[in-house]
Amino acid sequence: MTTSVLFDAPGPRTVRRHRIYGVVALVGVLAVLAFVVTRFYDDGQFEGDKWEVFVTPDYVRVIIVDGLLNTLKMAAVAIVGASVLGALLGVAKLSDHAVVRWPAWAVVEFFRAVPVLLLMVFTWYLIGINRDAASFWAVVIALTLYNGAVLAEVLRAGVNAVPKGQREAAYAIGMRKAQVMNIVLLPQAVKIMLPAIISQCIVALKDTALGQYVLAPGLTRIYKEIYLEFNNRVPTMIVIASLYILVNLLLTALATWAQRRFVGERKPLQVGMVGGLDGARDPVTDVSRPGRGPSA
Repeated sequence: MTTSVLFDAPGPRTVRRHRIYGVVALVGVLAVLAFVVTRFYDDGQFEGDKWEVFVTPDYVRVIIVDGLLNTLKMAAVAIVGASVLGALLGVAKLSDHAVVRWPAWAVVEFFRAVPVLLLMVFTWYLIGINRDAASFWAVVIALTLYNGAVLAEVLRAGVNAVPKGQREAAYAIGMRKAQVMNIVLLPQAVKIMLPAIISQCIVALKDTALGQYVLAPGLTRIYKEIYLEFNNRVPTMIVIASLYILVNLLLTALATWAQRRFVGERKPLQVGMVGGLDGARDPVTDVSRPGRGPSA
């Protein structure tokens, strides 16, 4: 018999009440959705001429090639750079030497506090707004600095979340600090950090939308060009948002696969009943064992 150690299983009345809550919430969401669709329909946002551009091959190619691919390219380069920068700053923040630890702390806190849009604009002017690739690299550098600072904190927290006994045992058998970090702490910390890392990748992807303010290529720039030409702001917004949602769902699927592949399924704790019953599972070995009678 399996039960949760955190809360009791809901009874019939609670299950019935939760179902009622779910039905009411679903009806409310459908009502809001119907209201929004009705308003769009009355405003003529579903007319064919406003959506024709999204089935025209030339414009579809522009949306996919100049929009989606450039967005993914900026996000990918920024994520790789942020991962490297975050690893370096995170390890530096864990250093025993103050001359290394404090500068890393200052860099992390500074770039975590500065808004990403301001970083993009500043970098854009710093590189030179007349250069062709300036806007692309302004977005990449800004996202690298911000997300690298965040990932540094994620790494620091992940390493510190590893039980102290692991570190103490490694030192006890004569390992050096670098060996303890690389062999013992980091492999375990990566499993703890993995969900946060994937979430930060999604944040980096979505923040590429801010690139339109520095004229960077991407979906939001294509969005602006299309709705200004065809006066179809709402249909263009729906299509561009759907592309972002689709890519984020794919990243979520990747996160789920990575969680199962590298961390494994987190199953609830198996707790046997006091005294034991037939078919009960041993909480340590997690294998079935025969029940014991009162005389056992």
